[in-house]
Amino acid sequence: MKRLSLGILLGIAVVFSNCSKGDKKEESKQADSKMPVFALIDSASFDFGSIQEGAVVEHDFKFRNDGEYPLILNNITSSCGCTTPEWPKDPIGPKQTSSIKVRFDTKNKTGPQVKTITVYANTEPAYSELRLKGIVNAAPAPDATK
Repeated sequence: MKRLSLGILLGIAVVFSNCSKGDKKEESKQADSKMPVFALIDSASFDFGSIQEGAVVEHDFKFRNDGEYPLILNNITSSCGCTTPEWPKDPIGPKQTSSIKVRFDTKNKTGPQVKTITVYANTEPAYSELRLKGIVNAAPAPDATK
């Protein structure tokens, strides 16, 4: 009789523990759906084509916060010191749009180029990547006969 009672109690405990796990998964899904969402309006990659060395490429990556809470861009880094990002420091509200301006100085950079810009924000995942790519043609050598 004691074994039967113990078995029933254990069975009830297992059922309740499984029920509470389902509730936690549901709460987690609801929290994720409300998080800020960094949604690019155009593309995560910009091809600037073929340009002459020494030119400065500028591009605005437009994005929207598709989440339910304010989006905060914590930091933005680039793969090279020749690439500098500018971003909004204030929170971007739900359904609001903004942009990240990226400048790439091609001085002393020739050949195929791919520059990665990493955006850190209060999103899941915690970062997104943007890319500038293209070909930088060497500047003509100065004419030594003049």
